[in-house]
Amino acid sequence: MKVRTRFAPSPTGFMHLGGLRTALYAYLYAKHNDGDFILRVEDTDQGRYVEGAVELIYSSLKQSGMVYDEGPDVGGNYGPYTQSERKDIYDKYAKKLVELGGAYYCFCSKERLETLTDKNGNRKYDKHCLKLSKEEVEEKIKNGEPYVIRQNIPSEGVSSYNDLIYGTIEVDYNELEDNILIKSDGMPTYNFANVIDDHLMGITHVIRGTEYLSSTPKYNLMYDAFGWERPVYIHLPPIMKDATRKLSKRYGDANFDDFVKKGYVEEAIINYVALLGWCPKNNLEKMTMEEMIENFDLTGISKSQSIFDEVKCRWLNGEYLKMMDDDEFVKRATPFLNEKLLSLDVNKVCKLVKSRVEILSEINDKLDFLVDFNAPISELYENNKQKSTVELAKKVIPLIINKIPEITEFKNDVIFSTLQELAVSLEIKAKTLFYIMRIAISGLEVTPGGATELAEILGKEECIIRLTKALENI
Repeated sequence: MKVRTRFAPSPTGFMHLGGLRTALYAYLYAKHNDGDFILRVEDTDQGRYVEGAVELIYSSLKQSGMVYDEGPDVGGNYGPYTQSERKDIYDKYAKKLVELGGAYYCFCSKERLETLTDKNGNRKYDKHCLKLSKEEVEEKIKNGEPYVIRQNIPSEGVSSYNDLIYGTIEVDYNELEDNILIKSDGMPTYNFANVIDDHLMGITHVIRGTEYLSSTPKYNLMYDAFGWERPVYIHLPPIMKDATRKLSKRYGDANFDDFVKKGYVEEAIINYVALLGWCPKNNLEKMTMEEMIENFDLTGISKSQSIFDEVKCRWLNGEYLKMMDDDEFVKRATPFLNEKLLSLDVNKVCKLVKSRVEILSEINDKLDFLVDFNAPISELYENNKQKSTVELAKKVIPLIINKIPEITEFKNDVIFSTLQELAVSLEIKAKTLFYIMRIAISGLEVTPGGATELAEILGKEECIIRLTKALENI
């Protein structure tokens, strides 16, 4: 049997990291087993529909490197892949389920439903309309009375099924309610549509969050009523923002697009998300998509919740940036540079920070001194007296100013060798001269890149201007 998994998001906004991980694990499991990965859009709840969200689902998956084999925008043999286009299909199977005794018509008013509670004070439907005869139901429908179709869940007994992560799961039927399967507007609820679609689309393995562990018995009742084979279940533990709070898009927590806008690269986001609940046998942390597919194994998935650690995510992103070739880094970094930095040599600017940033949005702050110069204060030269003092800086800076016009090819290596010779003539260490120069032209004690790297980017004229201002300021 060929493995077929699916990702079935609702178009209600951005691609949250929890949803992204569900999609990723479904993708990895399918591809590890030479199977198919299907995208299905569950848009039956029109009240929560967000304009543009479907396109965002497409783009997020494609940016992430998850190429789905079937979906609304690519087609396939089991479409339509958008639930709102499958209304007639759900209607047909809902009526069939009524005939099989797995569901029934309910005509109860909103006012009556609000009066219903169980012995614990919780609102729970009392199967009132299950008692209606077939003739009574037909008469009410003929008279145009509004209705829903509810699932008929046994009042007694225990449901049991196996989950590949959590093992045997048992749920008492009396803990479940006769949920609505078809709403009064004729549209299905998730509880019904996902069962019908998973079966008709040949989904073999259902991968989703643990919040569905207790709902799965309801789905199994429908599979059994129709005489269909149940899929294999793989439920995933939640991603937490801390020890007590779940990461949730409802509370504005992290989503894929936000991380991309912050300057995380897509490959690093996906890599980190893969590690939120899964550990490969070889303990690899930095992996390409191909390596994740090769290494993915359900035995590496934890039953415990995982905590999203942005510090580690930043570190991993930094590793991806360091490993990029220079041209690729420039391509990724350029959209994050402000206008002033774009006026400089972008290739040199990017090379300066490539190994010194963890996310691309840090570049502007780290290189702000290149475009907005604040002359250094005297204290900077006194912070490391092994390297410099104010008196030494006052002596060295004028000599550097005089030497710079003599440098015909103003490039890093030439500037370095010329000023190194100056240091020898002054009988001071070269690192001392460069330390003084770096403070003078940057206004900072610590910078990305050394003094001569910065000098090349700034240019001969700007260096002289800054050295002069520094001398005046100390």
